[in-house]
Parts: sequence; structure tokens; C-alpha cells
Amino acid sequence: MQLSAPLKDVLRTTPQHWQALEGMGLKTVEDLLLYLPRSHEDLSQIQTLATAALDAKVTLRGTVENIKLIRTRRGKSLVTARFIDTDGATAEIVWFNQPHVKRMLREGGEVVLTGKLIEEGYKLKMQSPQFEQAGMRPLVHAGRLVPIYPQHDIISTKWLREKMVLVKEAIEQLSESLPEPVIREEGLLSRKDAIRALHFPEKPEEVERAMQRIAFEEMYRIQMAALERKRDWQGARQERLKIPMDAAFMKLFFQSLRFTPTGSQKIAIYEILRDMEKPEPMSRLLEGDVGSGKTLVATAVIAHVLYHGGQCALMVPTEVLARQHVETMGRLLLKFHTFLEQERAVGKSVPARRLPPVVALLTGSIPPQEALKIKRNLSEGFIDLLVGTHALIQDSVSFRDLKFVVVDEQHRFGVEQRQRLQEKGSPHFLAMTATPIPRTLALTAFGHHDLSVLLEKPGHRQKIHTKVVAPGERVVVERFIDHEIGQGRQVFVICPLIEESGNEEMLDVKSVKAEEKRLKESFLHRRIAILHGKMAAQEKTEVMRLFKERAFDLLISTSVIEVGIDVPNATVMLIEGAERFGLAQLHQFRGRVGRGEHQSHCFLFTTTPEQARSVRLKAMEEHDSGFLLAEIDLKIRGPGELFGTRQSGVAFDRLIGSFWSPEFIVRARRAAEKALAV
Repeated sequence: MQLSAPLKDVLRTTPQHWQALEGMGLKTVEDLLLYLPRSHEDLSQIQTLATAALDAKVTLRGTVENIKLIRTRRGKSLVTARFIDTDGATAEIVWFNQPHVKRMLREGGEVVLTGKLIEEGYKLKMQSPQFEQAGMRPLVHAGRLVPIYPQHDIISTKWLREKMVLVKEAIEQLSESLPEPVIREEGLLSRKDAIRALHFPEKPEEVERAMQRIAFEEMYRIQMAALERKRDWQGARQERLKIPMDAAFMKLFFQSLRFTPTGSQKIAIYEILRDMEKPEPMSRLLEGDVGSGKTLVATAVIAHVLYHGGQCALMVPTEVLARQHVETMGRLLLKFHTFLEQERAVGKSVPARRLPPVVALLTGSIPPQEALKIKRNLSEGFIDLLVGTHALIQDSVSFRDLKFVVVDEQHRFGVEQRQRLQEKGSPHFLAMTATPIPRTLALTAFGHHDLSVLLEKPGHRQKIHTKVVAPGERVVVERFIDHEIGQGRQVFVICPLIEESGNEEMLDVKSVKAEEKRLKESFLHRRIAILHGKMAAQEKTEVMRLFKERAFDLLISTSVIEVGIDVPNATVMLIEGAERFGLAQLHQFRGRVGRGEHQSHCFLFTTTPEQARSVRLKAMEEHDSGFLLAEIDLKIRGPGELFGTRQSGVAFDRLIGSFWSPEFIVRARRAAEKALAV
């Protein structure tokens, strides 16, 4: 039997089963062998009726007799039999609506049953147990560690176990997928031994070693791909990219601020500037919690690059955010330039620059004539920092000497956009994210970057009071909101949907448009606006501008509000259907308030009272660290969901499971680096 043999040539089954297999992507013998179990059940202990526990799944061996097929008045069928175990004790067995069982059982035949044993009156009974004939061949469904496969349509785990037996011999033909030195140095099972142990294990220790081998292989593959992406990005050495680290310059930049950067910010800036001393393009991820000061880190590095003769670009996902960065960074860079001029005026030696840095905005809504002028000035070197959305990577945008690119919330941009940036001159690259990612996940999902983490927050940020709210407490919260608005504060309301859904299961889920109507009736004298993804970019920008300028008291929005919006006067964040969002996203929403001098509040409304008691949402009340919440989310939801990966066969969560540790990932990383001779 060849691994490449079509399953249709090897197995006998129904057209419906072939169709289901096709839908699962299982076409050859090799495909079937690589469809791995999601778990294993220990049914190796065969008991007797005297020793078996009641109301628990047990495995029994014995004979069946008095096998009968009974039809009920309502057209249902029952198969009944008397079971006699090896000690002579008896139990009644019944199978509901499985008439084929009568044909499969032989009067007086020996069987192995697996199911729940119950007691009714003075009789022992088993209802619809799994069974197989006990004979010369090894048992498949009991009497051993039994693999449990992910089921699909009519492809059951029992069906898969039986078919795996038929293709077992082909396991010997499986080729090795890891280098021999890696297997030897890491003490791993061979690929064929691991696959055999998962389908046909003899001991629990074998399963553990097999899982470790498969998990290591998956992590090694991820790390190899990440390192190859990093190598492709860095490409050939370019002497023009080398920017010597200027510690004296950075001290001057810090002096120009009205506050002292945190230790984490200083370390991140040092790590970035150290990378920039090399002739290979930097590839680094800066991750930090909401309010940890990523913008300041980026601005400090941009200032360093500009004053050492290069151009910079900052790409963000939305126009609102782009305009906000132009304002914030432009103000910091101008303030720094003014500070240097003052220092020079009193005779101090400072970096020379005749004019303040020029910061420009380029987005899809910029008028064509103005955009053309910006592009011309950029290519001639008259613009130092270009901030924008996807418009930055148009073919018509060219830089005179692009040395540094910052991409905010990189997960919103694809590989293609990153490639387009590379074509602008292979600059140093810094990705920033305010979505806290556990270090283990970051080493995996963003393994093509080196990693800098901001663990501290500047001291002026207040803790946001957070409360999970059941539907019945709505009146009290809305009274509080009205009071806050009366004090001159503003409010965000987040809804999962734009419009009400026709889906019966979604009837209780709040929508932006329905809430707008309801809240306008509840808050008659308050100014209310809405924001959602179906609105034109210009319209969204205008709504946010007006909200920031206090033209509205209350803004009802979908999740488009989550990234980077800065409204210091907003003090209340109310999230509807909070159970529908991940902890990291809820934390992002919460970070939209608490940016001013007033105490801020976050209310997490659930769709049902039961959801208000969930451990996951209660974590939001207890913790204000995004990194800690991300770790909790990782444990509750598993790496597969957070990482956006679901393997066929063995579930990714279990595949990594206990191996999801920094040490395990670092082992895979080092093995990949050695293989690539990085």
C-alpha cells in the first residue's frame, strides 16, 4: 500500500462517506494517517460487573445471548440482549433505534462493551454501549488507549479508528520532516514512531512523547518561516542604513520633554537605535499596553533619524489615527527643535538643523492636487516625516532617502503592504501594537521581528473603575451616565452590530442603530452621534473630530473605535454584549477613556444575567494590565484561537498545550537558527 494511493482504492465505504472525506481534505492514505487524534481515552482496564463503578464509563468483556429486535407502537426499534461477564454475572443491554446491531451480534458470541453502567431496581443495565467482537484480532475501540478523533459530518471517531487499522502498515513509508541533528539533539521521536504512537499507543508516556514531537515540529516550522521572512526582509547589506547611536542627542530629546520617560521606554529606544547601527534593515516589534507610551518611543527614534539625515514614514490603519499622530508627533518634534534653538542661543553645542522637521499627512481623502504636491516634495527631500494610511505605499509615492518606517497596529496590514514598503528602499522597520501579546505568542506569531516590550505606564494615568453589569442593572448605570454628561464629561457606547440581525440567535445582541434610537429617547437633552465601519472614511473622520471637540455628548460605535483614539474628556466606556469580545479587545476599548484628569469608568454589559458571572469578564474588574489579561485569555481560549490557527486532526490547543512555554519555543527557535546558520 502506497502513501499516495487514493483512499477510494483502499477503503470500502458509502458515497456519503467519500463526500465527507473530500470535504475534510482527506484523499490519500497519507492524508488519513496525518489526521491525528485530538485526545486519548484510557479504556485499557477491562473490568467485571462486580468491580465496575456505577454511573461511569466502563469496559466489560463477556458474551451476549437472547438477542431480540423489538418494534414499538410508534415505529421505533429496540435491540435487547443479556450480557454475561467472565465471572458469570449478568446485565441487561439495550440499543435504541439501531436495528443493524441485531445483524452484527452473534448469539453466544464474545464481545467487549464500553458504556455507562447503571442500576435500575435490582438489575444492572447498559444503554447503547459501543461494542466490538472479541476474537483473535486486537481490539480497536476498547481494551487499550483509544484515540478520539475530531468528528466531521458522518465521519465518526469510531469509523476513523476502524479505517486507521486498514492503513496502519503504510506508516513505515512516512518520510522524516525534521533534520536528523535536530531529532538527535532534542531527543525527539522519529516522525513515523510519533504518528504510530498517536494512532496505536500502548502506554500514556508514548502519547506524551509523540505529542512533544508533533508540537516541536509545528513550532520549528513556524520559527523557520519567521526567520526566512526576517532574512528576506533584511536582504543585502546597505551601508547607507547605518545610523550611529547618539546618546548625547537622546539626552537632549529627553530634556525637551516636560516629563521623564519610563525605564521601559528608554530600554526600547536603546534596543531600536542599537539595531539601526547595523547595515541590515531592522525588523522589530514594539508592544505595549494602552497608555504605555509607544508614540513617544517612535517619535524619539524618528527625531534621531531626521537629525542624522534620513526620512521617516508612519503608516496607520485609519485616517483619524493618522491625523492624531501628525498633531502629536508634529508638536513633539517642533518643541524639540525650539528647545535646541534655545540651547544654541545660550552657547551650547547642539545638533545643527536650519529648519524644524516638516511633517506631512497623506491619506485617500487628501485632494489630488494637494497629494501631488506632497509626493513631489517627498521625492525631493523637503518632507522629513510622512504620516498616512495605505496611501503611503502607492506606486506614485517615492522617498529621497527613506531610512525608517513605523507601522502602527501591524496586524491590520498584510504581507503585501510590508513588501511594498520594502520596495521604497528596504528601510529599518518598526511594528507597534497596543494589543498586548503574551511573550510566548509574540515569539511565535511575530517571530520574524525582534521584540521590545513596554511594561510600565507613565505615572499620570489613573486606574479605570471597571464593572461587569447584568441587564437588570441598566437603569442605575444610565442614570450615572446622565450625571457624568451633566458634569461636562463624554461617553462611548460600543455595540457588537451595526443593525439588528434577522438571525434568531442574535435578537438580544445590541446594534448601533437600534441603540441610537433608544438612547435618543432615554437621553432627550443629550447630543448623540454614531460611528461604524459602513460609513465613508471622511464621514468617520468628521464624527470623531466633532466628538473630540465636544460637539457630541455620547458616541455609539462598533469596534472601529478600538485603536488609538484620544479623547481626554471621555470618562465612560459602556460595552454592550461584552461576552462577545476577547479580553484583549475589551481592554483596548477600556483604554479609550482614562486619558484626562477625571476618574473614568468602564461598564461591561452582558446579554444574559448568567454571562455577568463569567470568570473571563470578572478578570476585567480585577486586572488593568493588558499583558496579564492576554495571558488569562490565552489560558481560557487557547493559543489556536488567539493565534488564528486551527490544525486538521489534532487540535492546535492540545498540540501545543503543556508545551506552550517560552523554553519550548526558544528550543524550536534555536534549532531553526542553527539549521539556517543565522
